[in-house]
This record gives sequence, structure tokens and C-alpha cells, in this order.
Amino acid sequence: MHRELEVAVEAARLAAAAILDVYHRADHGTVEKADGKGPLTEADLASNALIVDAIRTAFPDDGLLSEETVDSPHRLEKRRVWVIDPLDGTKEFTLRIPQFVVSIGLAIDGKAALGVLLNPATGELFTGVVGMGATYNGEPCTVTPRATLEGARLLVSATEHKKGWFDHLKGTATLEPMGSVAYKFGLVAAGLAEATFTPQPRNEWDLLGGVACVLAAGGRACDGSGADYVFNRPDPLHIGVCGDNGVLHERVMELMKPR
Repeated sequence: MHRELEVAVEAARLAAAAILDVYHRADHGTVEKADGKGPLTEADLASNALIVDAIRTAFPDDGLLSEETVDSPHRLEKRRVWVIDPLDGTKEFTLRIPQFVVSIGLAIDGKAALGVLLNPATGELFTGVVGMGATYNGEPCTVTPRATLEGARLLVSATEHKKGWFDHLKGTATLEPMGSVAYKFGLVAAGLAEATFTPQPRNEWDLLGGVACVLAAGGRACDGSGADYVFNRPDPLHIGVCGDNGVLHERVMELMKPR
């Protein structure tokens, strides 16, 4: 996976530079997506073009799925598929909240194999190769060993937090609302948080890069039913998200159940 990791990191760096160029402008060139599901900026499109070109040039026989590229059923015929979110956390980007990342993941036979996450605003780089380990800013990292929710840092949806979904945990765990799904996974992988979770659906491009990093760092990741993720499906939407340090996995899964 050395070549794959090298290409993904370089692609993420190029994309991050393009994102920052737009980030520092007064106008982000923002429009609403055609499906009405959030904003789309010049940064999303510039990042996507750079990553797709880099991946297709280096690995022309691999499949590819990106949030900002028209999907093709041909990817379903491939053993190796790259799944990309060129800018996860576009809303935060437009609000100048530094909680957004470039997310690049590789699935092999449906399983998370490699992930690269790069936060353009903070410079944080998370990488993970499942079975080989994870890094945070170039240094090896692992998930935390914390075995209790008391004092745990849980990264949750800002919308769900605002609705009071986690009020029952106040005084026990530290709850931090955050937008980007992939960034939350990266922080768990780096040992900077114990878990992230939501019962709500998320797409493969939100998930794969971060899932690979968490698994590579020794954590656990699954959908809302508790099943391991299977990627490169015809429908990229997965119901429920859980990424944690492994030790707290059962407790975190309990938090996802309706109250």
C-alpha cells in the first residue's frame, strides 16, 4: 500500500491547497446542490478535479466513487474502488469554521483498506492502512484506551446536539458538536476523542477514509445495526455511523438506540 498511500497523500495536499485558495477569498462561489442537500462551492469542484485526476492517472484500472462526480455502475465490477469526498464539511467551510477535511479512501473487495484525511485549515493529516497502522501528522497513532464514558470525549452532530439528543450524557461525557463526519473519525483514530456516532444515514464518501483510519488505529467502526461496513454498494447510503476506540464500543452502540 506504499504507492497507494503516497498518491493519496499527494492528491490530498494538492486538493487542500486549492481549497485554501478559495477559503481565503471573500466569495466562495457557493450555490445550492441540485438535490437540495447542502451547499456546493468552487472549492469542492477544484478539489474533486485534482483528486480524481491523480487517482485515475496512477490507478487507471481501479473504480472510483466521488460525491462530486457522476456515479458509474462500472465501479461495481471492480475489486479496488477509491471513494472520495473532496470537501467533507462544506457548511463549516462556508462559515469559516476549521472543521472540514479532504477525504480519500480505498476499499478492496468491499472492505476499508486505506484512508487519508487532511484538514486544509489546520494542516492536520490523518492516514491509515488497515493492518499496518495509522499516523497523525506523520507520527504513529492509536485510539485511546479509555474504558468508561465518564470523561470521554464524544464527537457528535451539531444538529443532533442542538436538538438535545445527548442531554442525558451531560455531566458524564464531554460532548463536542462538529460538522464533518470524516474529521470526527480522524480525531478518534488519532486518540484525540473516544468516539463519534449517529443513528442517521451517511454516504460512503463521508465514511470510508475515516473508517479506514479508525480501524488502522486499532478502533472499531460499524453501521447503526452493528454490522461491519461493506463499501462499493449500488446504494452508497449507510444507516447509522459508529467509530470508537473499541473498548467503549458496546456502550457507544447503546447510545445510538432511540430513547
